[in-house]
Amino acid sequence: MKEQVYRILQNIPRGRVVTYGQIAEILGNKHYARTVGNILHANPDGEKYPCYKVVNSKGYLARQYAFGGIEKQKEKLEAEGIEVRDYKVDLKKYQWK
Repeated sequence: MKEQVYRILQNIPRGRVVTYGQIAEILGNKHYARTVGNILHANPDGEKYPCYKVVNSKGYLARQYAFGGIEKQKEKLEAEGIEVRDYKVDLKKYQWK
């Protein structure tokens, strides 16, 4: 499952985000969202596998983003043109479908 999650991360287009639940659904079970989060927290390479593009179901960033914290995640998203307000992205505008 780990490899599948990392493959999904590599396919998220620039300027788009996904939710933990969305990845879980792609994997075939929406109840895997927590497992997806655990896999992302153990991500060995944040550049190769861009987990900064994953937000929660309401669009909020990860408080404990593994590669520098929430401010770093915000910075990376903004560098891709994604507007972040109060550590939240507008899923209607930026969610990859």
